[in-house]
Amino acid sequence: MQGADNLGVAADQEPVGVGPHPQPWPTGDQWDPELLAQGDRRNVVDRYRYWRMDAIVTDLRARRHQFHVAIENFDHDFNIGSVVRTANAFAAHTVHVIGRRRWNRRGAMVTDRYLDIAHHDDALAFGTWAREQQIPVIGIDNFPGAQQLETSTLPRSCILLFGQEGLGISPTGQQQCERVLAIAQFGSTRSINAGAAAAIAMHAWIQQHCFSDVVR
Repeated sequence: MQGADNLGVAADQEPVGVGPHPQPWPTGDQWDPELLAQGDRRNVVDRYRYWRMDAIVTDLRARRHQFHVAIENFDHDFNIGSVVRTANAFAAHTVHVIGRRRWNRRGAMVTDRYLDIAHHDDALAFGTWAREQQIPVIGIDNFPGAQQLETSTLPRSCILLFGQEGLGISPTGQQQCERVLAIAQFGSTRSINAGAAAAIAMHAWIQQHCFSDVVR
């Protein structure tokens, strides 16, 4: 059943989503008869209520943005699920996982089913692919000499590269970057969570390229 990605709720909570669709049902290939009959309890926006999953994926691909997201995964980084979930929310073009193929999908809250995820064996293979596609790689890390994200312009077509939690972008990963941008921090900690950093950087792209009349 297409509704198999229900999040579930406690017994004393109202169920998420919507119940059965009232008759007459809408017509079109995007509608899922089972969801129309039984209700749609998935964590999807109203636009996609009662839609088949493959129909949602097709529609998202037609509307996705030109930025990609890449994250290094050399030690089963638990942040990848969070990055994938945010990439879905901001309609990223593709998520690239560099290193280990396996990652904890629980944090993605099944959003990995709705967007494209590519795998690269290592940072060098990833960089080769990016150059072949002529897509600049922008690293997000707080290395000495990094420019400020807040005062930088992100290319409309680009790949935002994030390193593994704690280690940051690997030396080989750094070599694939056109430049590295740092997120401004004002507290005592040296760095912020990789999943949070990814969300901030993606939203910076959204502000610059989806709300340019407001920002500039």
